Amino acid sequence: MRCPNCQNDDTKVLDSRPISDGLAIRRRRECTKCGARFSTHEEMEILDLTVVKRDGRTEAYMREKIESGIRKAFEKRPLTRDDFHALVSGIEQDIQKSGKEQIPAKDIGNIVMRRIKGKDQVAYIRFASVYRQFADVEEFIKEAKKLE
Repeated sequence: MRCPNCQNDDTKVLDSRPISDGLAIRRRRECTKCGARFSTHEEMEILDLTVVKRDGRTEAYMREKIESGIRKAFEKRPLTRDDFHALVSGIEQDIQKSGKEQIPAKDIGNIVMRRIKGKDQVAYIRFASVYRQFADVEEFIKEAKKLE
């Protein structure tokens, strides 16, 4: 890990601690050249997963797409940075549990909706309205009534 102060490549780990319910690790580091101390975070990454889109096209899994959708759903809603990371990590754990090399986008969307629903109902409705492509207000109202 490169030192943010002097750009030296040689740093040592002083301390490691699990964060986000053990889904990530926080490492406290020190530069061997200038002595600057800084923290890094290490998280699981899904590799070699292909997403099958609705129209049959395939693309590589991109965490950023899930993060973007969650950010939009939770816009102006109470969600801490730690809760955000835990939510994304939980979604990725559910994806990994499938054990597949290819996963339909529909399955990922359902996992995301299930996780968001347990966190915030307003964010859930926002996400569902875009993901399920509600055609009119009636579909929106129907989904909202399911939450009651």
